Amino acid sequence: MSFFNIQALKYLDCGPINLQIEASEIIGLNGPSGSGKSRLLRSLADLDEHTGSVILKATEQGSLKAHVWRTQVALLSAETYWWLDTVGEHFQSYSTENANALGFESDVSAWPVSRLSTGEKQRLGLLRLLENEPDVLLLDEPTANLDPENEQLFENYVMNYVHVKPACAIWVSHDVEQLKRISHRQYRIEKGQLLTQEKGI
Repeated sequence: MSFFNIQALKYLDCGPINLQIEASEIIGLNGPSGSGKSRLLRSLADLDEHTGSVILKATEQGSLKAHVWRTQVALLSAETYWWLDTVGEHFQSYSTENANALGFESDVSAWPVSRLSTGEKQRLGLLRLLENEPDVLLLDEPTANLDPENEQLFENYVMNYVHVKPACAIWVSHDVEQLKRISHRQYRIEKGQLLTQEKGI
């Protein structure tokens, strides 16, 4: 059995979707707006209703409580949410080294959330997501609000995490060139179906 298995998954009018992902692999996913990309990630994270099965290392999604599943199959949405006053209050074990790797100064944990840009929230949201050391990353347009320099830092950080842990990732993006850079395989959702897309196209 592969590291992460999606079998006969159906949600809304999409599917059935079958996909097997190995450890240390990044899957790129694109498709028209409204085609169901974000809904797919939400289904895999056990946030939206679906049929079929999702299996991580022989553990079925339905065998765990949803909040426990999401510590290991973790979703980073296009918009992150922050509810306390400072950055550091949102972390259980903040790492200056990891923050530096994503382009932040060492004192970022003391920054007020109110001063953060959308792009800064997204990079810090990645660090917060990785605190539980998830096995699967579900990334929904994660670099849409980043400049080229920080986009590269983000890409490198994710690729290194997936390789070293090892974990796997599904990365949704409208940027086909980005998907060529970071993914091992590329797919497209269109008319409710998951279609293989050649890496060179």
